[in-house]
Amino acid sequence: MGQLVRVPANETQRLLAVRSLNAIHSSPTPELATLAELARGVFEMPYAAINIIDEDWQRIAGQAGLKIAECSRDMSICTRVVFDDELLVIPDLAEDPELRSFSFVIEDPRFRFYAGAPVRLENGLPVGAFCILDQKPRRFSPGEEQSLRHFAQIASALLRLQKSNLLMGIAENGLRTAAMTDPLTRFFNRSALEGVVDGALSAAVAAGRHFGVLYLDMDGFKSINDRFGHNVGDEVLCEAAARIRSVVHADDIVVRMGGDEFAVFVSAPPDRSALVSLSERLLIAFRAPFAVDGVSMSAKLSIGVALAPKDGATRKLLLQNVDAALYQAKAAGRDRAAVFNALDA
Repeated sequence: MGQLVRVPANETQRLLAVRSLNAIHSSPTPELATLAELARGVFEMPYAAINIIDEDWQRIAGQAGLKIAECSRDMSICTRVVFDDELLVIPDLAEDPELRSFSFVIEDPRFRFYAGAPVRLENGLPVGAFCILDQKPRRFSPGEEQSLRHFAQIASALLRLQKSNLLMGIAENGLRTAAMTDPLTRFFNRSALEGVVDGALSAAVAAGRHFGVLYLDMDGFKSINDRFGHNVGDEVLCEAAARIRSVVHADDIVVRMGGDEFAVFVSAPPDRSALVSLSERLLIAFRAPFAVDGVSMSAKLSIGVALAPKDGATRKLLLQNVDAALYQAKAAGRDRAAVFNALDA
């Protein structure tokens, strides 16, 4: 079956508006379903729905009464409402030359009456239709037409509000992430200790899993800053961040604790040996000299290693103990990792 109507000239802009709703019309929306139920009662119809028309399909944003499946837009009467951008009333579908042979007319649910009004976003482009259908022919008074337009206006307002809430949520998440991100290395900053690490640690402890932490300190970094200045020091830190990323796993949480100190939180290491193996790979990565503006300089690592819950079930205790292990690594000659041992603390 071909399209019911020609594609309008503004279809590209209209589809852009439809795509902006993707996250909220991927499944029926409770508020729109409630509105459809209200309309079904007001008009005394067996079915009411708010449908979104995309490139290929009629998507149901909310429906009430009979349960109707989504369909191709070529088989949707709402497509005609959207493309003409005006109210459409068909008193008897069986008398419409295009629609009378459609399956929803000659087979269940055997619809005979249709009325639909455009649903629009803030730019005025129609993205869908508020429709009501009956299984018997009927007339639709001017007052009823106006009421259906009002229902469509309310549905439009709900869609705009839900879209705004979605965008605000995305923006809020972005701001929250930005507030926890170190601008130089793009790792988390200390704000993430409470915002991210505490939750991951608590979840691991509650589930009976291990939770590891490596505390990294760059040996010789202070002398680089003192000799070459902070600009060179920043370039070294950016390269250091790249080396850390090349070694850690994607689900590890890396926090720049300050200056040249980093903490790597490992969500579910099988044991201490896995943390030691990760430490060795980091040590190797930092043994290569850093080169800035043709100048070669060294900044190796000292690493402390601790494993929750044995070495601490809270972030405060875990960091206290991993810091003690880092001190042991430095005292033993640097460029090495030391595992926390309560007997040595």
